[in-house]
Amino acid sequence: MDFDHTAVLGAGVIGASWTALFLASGRSVAVFDPAPDAEKTVRDYIETAWPTLTELGLTSNGTPDAVSFHDSAADAVAGAKFVQENVPERLPIKHATYGEIEPVLDAGAIVASSASGLMLSQMQEGWSDPSRFVLGHPFNPPHLIPLVEVTGNERTATGVIADARRFYEAVGKVTIRLNKEASGHVANRLQAALWREAIHLVVEGVASVEDVDKAMWAGPGLRWAAMGPTMLFNLGAGDGGLAAFCDHFKDTFNTWWDDMGKPYIDKEITAQIVAGVMEEARGQPVAELSAKRDALLLAIQKATADLR
Repeated sequence: MDFDHTAVLGAGVIGASWTALFLASGRSVAVFDPAPDAEKTVRDYIETAWPTLTELGLTSNGTPDAVSFHDSAADAVAGAKFVQENVPERLPIKHATYGEIEPVLDAGAIVASSASGLMLSQMQEGWSDPSRFVLGHPFNPPHLIPLVEVTGNERTATGVIADARRFYEAVGKVTIRLNKEASGHVANRLQAALWREAIHLVVEGVASVEDVDKAMWAGPGLRWAAMGPTMLFNLGAGDGGLAAFCDHFKDTFNTWWDDMGKPYIDKEITAQIVAGVMEEARGQPVAELSAKRDALLLAIQKATADLR
């Protein structure tokens, strides 16, 4: 098995989810997190995630027992072939972690960062030789949402991106490659653009938070779970394809784009959307809503698995 021993650095929600997924694939995982309760938290997370991973058919080769916990990042990465780094998104912490692990890494090991807000080039400054360091940004929770965004640059060794993508796909992920750096990468920028307009519609009084959310999950969200927006619009014009769609709707979309808002999140807007989402939640605690989200995501994944 390629990359049969892995390491996870930083075992918050993202790191714990990665740990569960790597274990499910039949790999061993060495974990480091400085929190005193990290081991219990991760083991509890694995126990909770395992039935979901089993329903997705991802645990046939794995065991939740192939996990170990270590007192330092250097100890955790010793012998690991693939390292998923999830430490806090502050460059001094990232750089200190890289400085600690680089001298003890196996020569062929790949290190991937889950960072969502930092650029690869910023993080590379913490390495003497960043040639085997890549961005491997997941969508939360990684054990349930397939997407991983992978990128390198001119300082990345030949073949490392391909190997990283091969590893992720072997554990059940769907990967995309970023050809150049962009703040927020791809998926975060897409959801940020959508959320900006969702907030604008609420602030302008067009619809409530709940109804804007409902418009998404009961409307285009269903289609986007099947295919991306450009392909869907390509299908929307029949045999004419995307060229006919653009010819027919270009003025409409240009008018909508010109009319879209540019709200900035401040205390007033925050209070308005928080009040709206609390009304939408109707007193359900976060844990209950999260469980509902995961159940829906699981059902969607199972329903579409054989159609991809």
